[in-house]
Amino acid sequence: MPAKLRILHCLRAPVGGLFRHVVDLANAQVAAGCAVGIIADELTGGEAAVAKLAELAPRLALGVTRVRMPRGIGFNDYTALLATEALASRLDVDVLHGHGSKGGAYARLAARKVKQSGKSVRVLYTPHGGSLHYEPGTPQGMLFLGLERQLSRLTDGLIFESDYSRRIYEAKIGAPQCAVRVIPNGLLPSDFREHAPVPEARDVLFIGELRKLKGVDVLLEALARTRSPRPPTATIVGAGPNQQEFTSFAKSLGLSKRVVFTGVMPAADAFPLGRLLVVPSRAESFPYIVLEGAATGIPILASNVGGIPEITSGSKVELLAPGDVDGLSRAITSFLVDPHPLSANAADLKRRVASRFTVARMADEIIAFYIALPTSNVATATSSKMLRSS
Repeated sequence: MPAKLRILHCLRAPVGGLFRHVVDLANAQVAAGCAVGIIADELTGGEAAVAKLAELAPRLALGVTRVRMPRGIGFNDYTALLATEALASRLDVDVLHGHGSKGGAYARLAARKVKQSGKSVRVLYTPHGGSLHYEPGTPQGMLFLGLERQLSRLTDGLIFESDYSRRIYEAKIGAPQCAVRVIPNGLLPSDFREHAPVPEARDVLFIGELRKLKGVDVLLEALARTRSPRPPTATIVGAGPNQQEFTSFAKSLGLSKRVVFTGVMPAADAFPLGRLLVVPSRAESFPYIVLEGAATGIPILASNVGGIPEITSGSKVELLAPGDVDGLSRAITSFLVDPHPLSANAADLKRRVASRFTVARMADEIIAFYIALPTSNVATATSSKMLRSS
């Protein structure tokens, strides 16, 4: 590396796979000699985010900054943008890297102002799904995908964690007019451990955000339909906007005694609570939970969506059609009758993931991409209307 880069990562919600990606990347960039900082929403993530950021902060030369960043579009977007602009300028960053739709918007609009002031900064964007989950014909899709097209003019580099995300971006936003890299998420050596279910482990395990996109309702209905060789039990780990809806749905299906909702906990602590990991998502980008599950060797049933096929490629793991309640029920039944085939597939997947997906590789490729981008202090022209509406 020709010089120590000063890098600011911008994200809204310090939760889930996106947050893990930023934390792993920040740690690896610090180890590579970079000065790194993070700016994120101050209200999201709860105690878990506070603890993780407090643990990380002493290693970050550019610190941790938390400001109010709304989930929807609101007045706090403007104050968050001003805070990002001021921080990037004061810290004299070389790289402003936005993650997710909100983090990407703040980073690119802030970099525009920094460049207009005469400073050089490279601005990168990793969607992590975000706006790409919206459909073009819907009101939300027209709004958010339209904003993405406008913001694309301000982007120096795009990083996709899967080739699937790259293809979706091109289909919904258009061909990128900047440099592009596909750099998959990676795992740490500590992620690779043996799956050891506790004696009271339930048959099925779900770990993730409790929202419709993740297919929790599909799993609950499949559990209700599965009766042979016995009614399966399940542990559902996580929280989210549809949590109350899912708990009520489980009760209506007669699952109150068979399904436990634990709330949020680290994935490493959750894996021993189940014998079969189910990822019934309707849509995904490149989910960490599949990588993390593969690293433990837990048997996996997952939807054939997003970047999941890129994780399981070359293995014997068979993926399910999203939303297929009967297909998921049959697969759970097969596991209950004989868990050995899925266990053997999981062992094969673990070996393949260990050789292909590492944080060290991910960080090296991202830093190399930063360095390869040309520096510029000239902001790409855009309208003031876009600035106000974003």
